[in-house]
Amino acid sequence: MKNIYITALRSIYTNRRIIPPLTKREIYGRYQGSILGLLWSFLNPIIMLIVYTFVFSVIFKAKWGATSESRVEFAIILFIGLIIYNVFAEMISRSPSLITSNVNFVKKVVFPIQVLPIIALGTTIFHMVISFTVWLIAYILFFGIPNYTIIYFPIIIIPLCLFSLGFSWFLASLGVYLRDLSQIVGLFTTILMFLSPIFYPITALPPTFQKILHLNPLTFLIEEARSILMWGNTPDWPTLLYVTLASVIVACLGLGWFEKTKSGFADVL
Repeated sequence: MKNIYITALRSIYTNRRIIPPLTKREIYGRYQGSILGLLWSFLNPIIMLIVYTFVFSVIFKAKWGATSESRVEFAIILFIGLIIYNVFAEMISRSPSLITSNVNFVKKVVFPIQVLPIIALGTTIFHMVISFTVWLIAYILFFGIPNYTIIYFPIIIIPLCLFSLGFSWFLASLGVYLRDLSQIVGLFTTILMFLSPIFYPITALPPTFQKILHLNPLTFLIEEARSILMWGNTPDWPTLLYVTLASVIVACLGLGWFEKTKSGFADVL
């Protein structure tokens, strides 16, 4: 098992130079042929923010806490949760088809296919940075200069990326053998969105439901991101360390599973 990880990591490191250009090609390819091009990467988060804010704060009259009446504040807080959720959701939604949509890499050329989830992660991070930029501009316009604790935000993203990458390796492999996986994952991400504290504070739930919601690995990261960005708190370092270690384990397990199963990809495809 140890040799599998060494071989995989060595292959990723040796071929590290192909990751940036393939990531760039993936980003441009997504918007190729559209009139607005990369501008859609800015418009999409803005439009979704407006829609979600209208539905929850105008139609359902949702408020973030008993003392908050500001719809703008609701939108800003909600958007933080969406940024965290979208990283994980985008990664696992694409994962089942990563190998099946790149058959030529598996059959025709010698290509380190274990970098495909890393390339997908690169495009996801690009969109996350765009969304975060939109959030930052909105915050500055309505609330002024953000708290210095904003510098801790990238630290929150590290375990999120590792966790998402581990799941991506696992689902990319499983998607070769189970073609219905894309449908299952699509349903799962929809359910996960409403079982994550994106549109509501976790404190609004009864204690029993709070415990259940804390089983969702995104709950801590969403709550921690809000605490850092909105209320100027420093990270909960002990819990963050635990979550990071757990994410490393998930990444290792996902990579190990991928390496164990990839030898059969060509036969199935």
